[in-house]
Amino acid sequence: MVTMMRRTSSTAVVAVVVAVVLAALTSCSSDASDGSGSGSPASDPTPTPTETTTPSPSPTGPCADGKCEIEVAVGDVVTVPEKYGLGPIEVRAITGGAVEMVAPLTGSGYSVSGCSGGGGVSSDGGGVGLNCGEGTVATINDAMSLEVVEILDTAAVLRIEPAG
Repeated sequence: MVTMMRRTSSTAVVAVVVAVVLAALTSCSSDASDGSGSGSPASDPTPTPTETTTPSPSPTGPCADGKCEIEVAVGDVVTVPEKYGLGPIEVRAITGGAVEMVAPLTGSGYSVSGCSGGGGVSSDGGGVGLNCGEGTVATINDAMSLEVVEILDTAAVLRIEPAG
């Protein structure tokens, strides 16, 4: 009498899984023991840099050093040093008599003298609005001088420098 052994499909699957696991374990142990340093990323002793250690970029543009004379139009943004207590200054409107600008505050407070300015604190950290006429020199935060040198048809010339 001949006896036949019957295999089920689950037995074949178990055999394949065992073979794959054994192959994986063999390759991991050979990578870790060969000393080449080509093991898994978890065994790599070199720490990866984090974004929190990256310093913020320095401001760029013609006024980034804190002193410039620049022609601006509506929509232009002028970057000034953080020590002035303002973020980038955006030109909102230019009329025949004044230049309207806004800027976020980078410090805990602000002061403006020399042209009409106002500000408020909002959920995004607050900002300041300036409305300066031609020839007006404003002192902002006792750190920055902003002068509207000339108002042209659709542009204006601003002079920015340290307050003195």
